[in-house]
Amino acid sequence: MARHPSVFVHEKALCESDEVGEGTRVWAFAHVMKGARLGAHCNVGDHAFIESGAVIGDRVTVKNCVLVWDKVTVEDEVFLGPNMVFTNDMNPRVAFKKAPEQFLPTKVKRGASIGANATIVCGVTIGEQAFVGAGSVVIRDVPAHALVVGNPARRIGWMCECGGKLPASLKCRCGRAFRLASEREGLVPL
Repeated sequence: MARHPSVFVHEKALCESDEVGEGTRVWAFAHVMKGARLGAHCNVGDHAFIESGAVIGDRVTVKNCVLVWDKVTVEDEVFLGPNMVFTNDMNPRVAFKKAPEQFLPTKVKRGASIGANATIVCGVTIGEQAFVGAGSVVIRDVPAHALVVGNPARRIGWMCECGGKLPASLKCRCGRAFRLASEREGLVPL
């Protein structure tokens, strides 16, 4: 299968996958393995690595030095900040190599943002429009629209789709308003 002519792969990048959506750009020293899937209009920065079995949606920004492993699914319009990493093996041992089907899946839902140098431990789901602060270590699911920071990451607030931190009223200055579905599910728009 040939890539769409609008796909740009820098001459110093290695893009082995043909499953790359139109308008996607892969910059120098990035490596996209065969079997990885990238959606349309993505931007993959220098030195990023996307492994076979990883799925990236449409309009995703993958900043420099991001590592996306097998069993990681990133939905549309997600921001992956510089040097953030995913894991896919909860207890790796070199002498006891696991088969890929033993890796734990991780999902990042539509519109979420993950800050620079964050670590996302495998087996979690980051909810829609959630925001993971820079340097955070996520070890459990993050509800929709939650703002989490720290090691381990804990919720310290709620975020609007526009990127603004929500006040206690859950009404953003941009005009959007939300209600709490549950602490586990997070916010839903009104």
